[in-house]
Amino acid sequence: MARFEAALARASARVGVIPTQHAETIAIACERATFDIPALAKEARNAGTLTIPFVSALRKQIPSEAARYLHFGATSQDVSDTGLALCLKESSQRTTELALRLGDALAVLARRHAETPMLGRTLLQPAAPIPFGWKVAMWLAPLARSLPHYRRAVAEAASLQFGGATGTLSALGMQGEAVAKELAGLLQLNAAVTWHSARDAFARLGSESAVLAGIAAKIAGDISLAMQPEVGELAEPSAPGRGGSSAMPHKRNPAACLLALEAARRAPGLASTLLNQLQSEHERGIGQWQSQFITLRELVCATASALAAMAEVVGGLQVNAQAMRDNLEGTHGLVYSEALSLRLSRADADRFVEQAAREKKHLRDVVTASAKLTGEELAQLFDVRTSFGAAPAMLKQVLADWTNARESAT
Repeated sequence: MARFEAALARASARVGVIPTQHAETIAIACERATFDIPALAKEARNAGTLTIPFVSALRKQIPSEAARYLHFGATSQDVSDTGLALCLKESSQRTTELALRLGDALAVLARRHAETPMLGRTLLQPAAPIPFGWKVAMWLAPLARSLPHYRRAVAEAASLQFGGATGTLSALGMQGEAVAKELAGLLQLNAAVTWHSARDAFARLGSESAVLAGIAAKIAGDISLAMQPEVGELAEPSAPGRGGSSAMPHKRNPAACLLALEAARRAPGLASTLLNQLQSEHERGIGQWQSQFITLRELVCATASALAAMAEVVGGLQVNAQAMRDNLEGTHGLVYSEALSLRLSRADADRFVEQAAREKKHLRDVVTASAKLTGEELAQLFDVRTSFGAAPAMLKQVLADWTNARESAT
């Protein structure tokens, strides 16, 4: 907010609205100003906005001759909205860095395990075999799609709010547009048309932030399930004190995954609050924009927490390829039932699967005994790589998509 006031003074001086010497006095005072935060908070509650006591406290720190030009032509919402835009622009850089860390870690993991077989699971039940690298690529794909959308939303939200009393910059007359252009340049924000009561950019940014949190939570959920001892395929990186239990020393909890999951539980509600605030009365609403900095602060922090947690987990993820193979073998070949039904009649396939399950035999042994398929056909049918289908090509495409998304973000 102080940056806004300093830049406003300098922009106004450049256009000739206020004297240059007073503008510099104001700008220097803004850079050096100190505030009694608890007192400001109390006064803000009485005023209905932080800007009123903020400007009052700032004015007392400026020599009287220059003080009259502080906040010249602006209104409370200009200060608070632009301050929020500046904060969001800065925080979004951190969010982007965390998303890039996570995406890069996923890309490395996908390449490393492009041919590591594991059980695919649908409705929490064993399905057909898949490569673990492909599963990781399916974690990466939505991030590759969503990061560009997030970056565009950030660019749109990082806009100057400057409209004065009702949004028309009436106090500055014909010089208002020129001051706005200079002010946007000094703050390195978009010189957007006044958006006093149009809150779509913040709603869009909030929605894209919630999507990123949800992507992190999807990864966290899958890893948490695979960490269960009876599955034992994945584990978070170990560290002293991580994942312990206050009551049960034997436990190794998915502590970092928990952080992503809890953040993603909060994010949709926060994004929904921003969507609810689109209905603003006339030229300045009551109760919408006044609270958006609180909502966006919580949402930005939740998203960053989720991304940071999963970047750390994926970067040091412990993969038990043997457990993945063991779990595949533990199905006694029943995961190849789809492949079998494509080579035989559905009735024969169902009969062989039922027999294998009833007699607790490997499906391959039952089919072998039936002499319905040749040895070569059987070898191909029960070769796990045959079940990979188009997974290698999909993995390659996702990695290319991530490379493109990464380049556009950097």
